[in-house]
Amino acid sequence: MGKDDRLAERTTDTTATGPGGPSEGADRTEAGRSGAGRTTALLVAAGLVLTALNLRPAVAGLGPLLEEVRAGLGMSGTVAGLLTSAPALCFALFGGLAPRLARRFGPTAVVAGAMLVLALGLLLRPLAGGTAAFLATSALALGGIAVGNVLMPVLVKRWFPDRVGTMTGLYSMALALGTAAAAALTVPVVRALGADWRFGLGMWAGLALLALLPWTAVLLRHRATERARTSAPAGSASVESAPVGPGAPTGETPAAELRITRSRTAWALGVFFGLQATGAYVVLGWLPQILRDAGVPATTAGVLLAVTMGMGVPLSFVLPRVAARLGHQGPLVAVLGLSGLAGYLGLLFAPAAGAWAWALLLGVANCAFPLVLTMIGMRARTHAGVIKLSGFVQGTGYLLSVPGPLLVGVLHDAFGGWRAPLTMMAGLVVVQMAVGVVAGRDRCVEDDAAVRH
Repeated sequence: MGKDDRLAERTTDTTATGPGGPSEGADRTEAGRSGAGRTTALLVAAGLVLTALNLRPAVAGLGPLLEEVRAGLGMSGTVAGLLTSAPALCFALFGGLAPRLARRFGPTAVVAGAMLVLALGLLLRPLAGGTAAFLATSALALGGIAVGNVLMPVLVKRWFPDRVGTMTGLYSMALALGTAAAAALTVPVVRALGADWRFGLGMWAGLALLALLPWTAVLLRHRATERARTSAPAGSASVESAPVGPGAPTGETPAAELRITRSRTAWALGVFFGLQATGAYVVLGWLPQILRDAGVPATTAGVLLAVTMGMGVPLSFVLPRVAARLGHQGPLVAVLGLSGLAGYLGLLFAPAAGAWAWALLLGVANCAFPLVLTMIGMRARTHAGVIKLSGFVQGTGYLLSVPGPLLVGVLHDAFGGWRAPLTMMAGLVVVQMAVGVVAGRDRCVEDDAAVRH
């Protein structure tokens, strides 16, 4: 029996409260035996993919244009470092709101709202006339992404409890594809149209609006289902109202009983998440500039960033499926960490000569992100546990990652080069491997006795 199958056996679910809550659970649990449920599940899958495509272009499209943005807005290296730290800071601050919003309105409605907020931020950011306005509109867009980040594992666990590895791999692959596309296409599109950096950053709003479509369809179907239930004669049974199959409500322990901050497993995941996020946002924000300073042309630097992100397209689909079948994810943590260590040392000693090799190695290392997302789904037995764990791990992790990109800019200005920042990143990878081995143990947060009242 595979790991995913064991997860399906031990997974339980709760019915969310508020708009979009009860009907989501009913639709999901009926996916296996009604055409309506299957259609809704397909819409959810489409929503997951389209949402994932939107979770990084706001950041990945900025890296190749960072020099132009700095010139246009008069940014120093330290302020640019703050800008590259903004994603992690916003993900930490706004991501913590996601579990509360999901309990009140249902995760589907909240993710739909997050995509609308993202589109608004992306449309307003190019209109900024100064650094403060640019940071504020960036924060608006990143707030939408933050909520989507936290709720993606929740939606996977809710709708596909017996396919956690596969569905996590699917949306992780889409996330990597969106990241690579933004990194590779932003500069060429801007130059082909004779536009400037403002158009290059704003054009990704259309993709966010596209992601609204499947979630809107799911919400409309839920509303129609609720109306049908309300108008049905008393005592009659709707085909959508009898939850069955994996994940049906079975008396799950309330989420309030989980004191997640007392779980060693949760803390290990949070620190691992924070260190891998530090590496990811340093690469997204600074890799093109590191390469350009080494003599690599701007277009090539953007392509190399796309290669780095593009490595996640196939690997992000495969890794979660492999991880879900392993009893301990420590070996995968080590392989990814060693790739990152080699990539940073390569940039330190031969940035231009081996640029393609370092891009590939850092791309492999960045796949620690889909790995840790998979572990979030595996380290809690219940839907309520996954909501709490995802919010805690991502909130804590992104908060820990905030200083990294900022320190890169500060160290670069202080030492006049990239030697000190890259040495720091190599050291952080070693720590990441150590804590990741602990996080990879086959253990759930519910197993930590101290987490319960």
